[in-house]
Amino acid sequence: MIITITLNPTLRVEYEAKRVDWGARTRVTRVRYRAGGRGLAVARVLRTLGAEVVAAGLAGGATGELIKTDLARSGVETRFTAISGESRRTLEVADSDREHTTILNEPAPFITTEELGRFAADYRRLMTEATAAVLCGSLPVGLPPEIYGSLATYAAEAGVPTIIDARGQALQYGASRRPALVIPGPDGQAEAAALLAGGVGAVALVSDHDVRLVTAAQQWCGTLDGHPSLPVTRDALVAGLTAGVVPGWPWPDTLRHAIALGAAVGSTGDVDLDAYDMLQAEVTVQPVG
Repeated sequence: MIITITLNPTLRVEYEAKRVDWGARTRVTRVRYRAGGRGLAVARVLRTLGAEVVAAGLAGGATGELIKTDLARSGVETRFTAISGESRRTLEVADSDREHTTILNEPAPFITTEELGRFAADYRRLMTEATAAVLCGSLPVGLPPEIYGSLATYAAEAGVPTIIDARGQALQYGASRRPALVIPGPDGQAEAAALLAGGVGAVALVSDHDVRLVTAAQQWCGTLDGHPSLPVTRDALVAGLTAGVVPGWPWPDTLRHAIALGAAVGSTGDVDLDAYDMLQAEVTVQPVG
């Protein structure tokens, strides 16, 4: 069972209107609610692939319940640790006439020491059932960046490989615990050598035109034929990499699978499995150096 951890989930509330006039009454023509946060998106993609996956983390209030309900519609099991604060919402207001969208992000809830302790206990219990732990995204107020390091340590103690998709201090603390794979931010190229020297198993470097997978011994570059820029959704790419790490696929096969999956996401944010099957033949993976 793959466990994805999202410590700062959000409920995306999407409003669409023909024309938005701020300061005046506007009639909304379409409303959509969707659970957001990178770990939740990764869990959704993994479930689409048929993987046994549990989305865990921190959630509270009516918004937290709506997040769990939306994930249940996608067949994703949830085991969130309850918090007293209200999980955040992201409001997206689309003006169809002007073809632009305004995004309003609510602040994250404050996480207390008691809530963090309960979450740590819940997480350690989950590790007794896990085949992999995926740590994704930003941290809410009240959580120190060391949290990813602690979670990676608990996973390692249980013999569970960890995949970390983060940046900054959260990534550095997590990477120091020798995870199987890390996906850093835009400055990852400069960090790759240090991450590998610190014991990370592999680093995935995502750019606009390719994805490079680097280990201490070898590196590979993956591109999509006929696409000078790489039309890959990061959440689906992380899910594809995770799906390869769990059974221990060779890194070139994992990279091919992940790029095809990342490029098979439709406008609704869902994976088109037929497109994924076709795109695998269009991915080129070559050794570098």
